[in-house]
Amino acid sequence: MGTEHSDAVGDTTALALKILVAGGFGVGKTTLVGAVSEIRPLRTEELLSEAGQLVDDTDGVDQKVTTTVAMDFGRITIRSGLSLYLFGTPGQDRFWFLWDELSQGALGAVVLADTRRLEDCFPAVDYFEHRRIPFVVAVNCFAGARAHGAHDVSRALDLDRGTPVVLCDARDRDSGKEVLIRLVEYAGRMHTARLLDSVG
Repeated sequence: MGTEHSDAVGDTTALALKILVAGGFGVGKTTLVGAVSEIRPLRTEELLSEAGQLVDDTDGVDQKVTTTVAMDFGRITIRSGLSLYLFGTPGQDRFWFLWDELSQGALGAVVLADTRRLEDCFPAVDYFEHRRIPFVVAVNCFAGARAHGAHDVSRALDLDRGTPVVLCDARDRDSGKEVLIRLVEYAGRMHTARLLDSVG
């Protein structure tokens, strides 16, 4: 679930939790990690190529010129003693073999969704549901996209009852931080409930 280490100076226990940021191609995963990270994010991006046009659906993301090919990495401190390590996953099908490695030890995930291309986040939703990894769906509110309520998105994605859906702006640090806090709270409740079930 995370790693703990002792801070020699203050002798306080710090908790570091691993969070995945997933979703379809061009939905804003790299943007979200970059917006909230306190450190300069590590990015593994490549320019989109003509060869990639045959396999990458760029409809609705015409301005996109790069794509994540391994992962994005960032870190954010939620409060004293609690840090989140963020791993942004690649969005295209051909890089999904990396997801199993990235998801090892993750507390939970944020599935970013674009209501203009909602079907693009189905694979991420299925992936986390099948592996029982807690996740929240964060609807990235793009300019010009029709506004949809959280309930409508939840119904359209056929989410398990109780899976949170939040509206956000992936470019805004405070908005992204709120999404992450919501995920940590939800994942904490899920892990506690499973623990109680296993001993009950």
